[in-house]
Amino acid sequence: MKTYLTYGFVAALCSTLLAVVLFFLGFHSDVEKLSAAQWLAWIGGVIISVTCIALGTKARRAEIPPGEPFGYGRALGAGVMVALFAALFGAIGHYIYVSLINPGMTDVIVQSQIAQWEAMGMSSAQIENAEAITRKMMHPAIQAVFASIFGFVFGVVIALITSAFLKRSETSPLTSGVGA
Repeated sequence: MKTYLTYGFVAALCSTLLAVVLFFLGFHSDVEKLSAAQWLAWIGGVIISVTCIALGTKARRAEIPPGEPFGYGRALGAGVMVALFAALFGAIGHYIYVSLINPGMTDVIVQSQIAQWEAMGMSSAQIENAEAITRKMMHPAIQAVFASIFGFVFGVVIALITSAFLKRSETSPLTSGVGA
């Protein structure tokens, strides 16, 4: 359990630090830079997730004696557990970021969305209604819940892929030298 907690916490911490860096670089305070920030966060998030899930799975594999199997199922279980703790800690980090570090982030996101709606040709009445709903959905707690759900699902997909590479081949007693 400690391995999962450690690597999940590191993943969440790195993701939160990435958001803070983007904030200090001005990417989260300007509507024009928001699209670039989303791409940078997406790429950084993939790198962080793959790295932490892979390292967590490898650490768990190292804890299992070499004679015991560590097949795809166990590797997947380890990756999913890292993803679960990363999502839970990430929800806390996201809530802290959006409510304490950058409370203006919600306004920037809403302004960006309004610009997209105007480009689509929505009427001002439609935009006002959509803005009211969007602002309700942008409450930090709701954002944190959605971020954790998305983060967990994304982590499971990564674990499905990395587990294929990180499983330990099962050895038969004849090839492992046991009983010979």
